[in-house]
Amino acid sequence: MSRAKAPPDASPSRGAGEAASPKPPPLRPFGLVLRHDGRFLHEGEPIRNRKLREHFERSVDYLPEEGKFIVRLGHFRGQIEVEEAGFFVRSIELASGEIALSDGARERLDVASLALSPIDGALLCRVKRTLAPEGLVARFMGSAQAELLLAVEEVDGRTLIRLGGSAVPLPELGRG
Repeated sequence: MSRAKAPPDASPSRGAGEAASPKPPPLRPFGLVLRHDGRFLHEGEPIRNRKLREHFERSVDYLPEEGKFIVRLGHFRGQIEVEEAGFFVRSIELASGEIALSDGARERLDVASLALSPIDGALLCRVKRTLAPEGLVARFMGSAQAELLLAVEEVDGRTLIRLGGSAVPLPELGRG
């Protein structure tokens, strides 16, 4: 009776009582695309299931070591293609200057990071500087952008944005 040889990258067999170290499976793309407008497509088709879309929105994560965006479903994690922004600004609280992101995180808006989308002129900002020093791009959804624009005012020829009780100069908004 002959035994099949294990492939060269196979782990050695473990003896009874030895626990396998839990390693995530290799990270691979699986056909999921996060569009610039926040829609998810799988192999070119829109994700129609509302609960699945909402789960994907909340589970987008960035892996700084790999420089890749992923989504998680239980123990599964899959690499996604991000068209413009991995995160979306869902709302802004003008009194505190805090933004609410699509993954459920909240952080203070970095006004100096505001830019315009080269795709369609929507507002972009940088978030999650703990994951990437330059920050990751977040795109304002329509209602959050409208709310932010309500805080813009002209004072003595300068364009300011009033957040958290302070008036901060609005940067020149170039295409991001």
